[in-house]
Amino acid sequence: MNFEKVVFGFFIVLALTLNFGFFIGEIDNPEHHHVYELFAALVVSLVATVLKLGERTQMGAVLLATSLVADLQLIAAAILWGFALYVTDTGLSSGVMSSIVSLSGGALLANVTSVVLLIVETVTMRR
Repeated sequence: MNFEKVVFGFFIVLALTLNFGFFIGEIDNPEHHHVYELFAALVVSLVATVLKLGERTQMGAVLLATSLVADLQLIAAAILWGFALYVTDTGLSSGVMSSIVSLSGGALLANVTSVVLLIVETVTMRR
């Protein structure tokens, strides 16, 4: 068993599950989406991206691209959350929360794509 592949797969799946945990719930209800879940999803997604930087295959390039998309979506969601709380007077209105959760949904789709590609790569690997 390759320990590096285990860690790589662990962080990819953890990024997906943390993002799913933040995403699930009523889209416009801030009480269903905790800021620390978004923060954890972002940090783990960034770690998964760093782990993908060493890959030199075509599949590695696609995995890196999906991870970068997820990072961009989660960073945008975090910036929007901070902007709504600390810059504007509106706070976490239902419209703002819907936008934050929608951005997280885009990251979730990128994470699902990454996990599916990882499974496909694992299944097609020859011994």
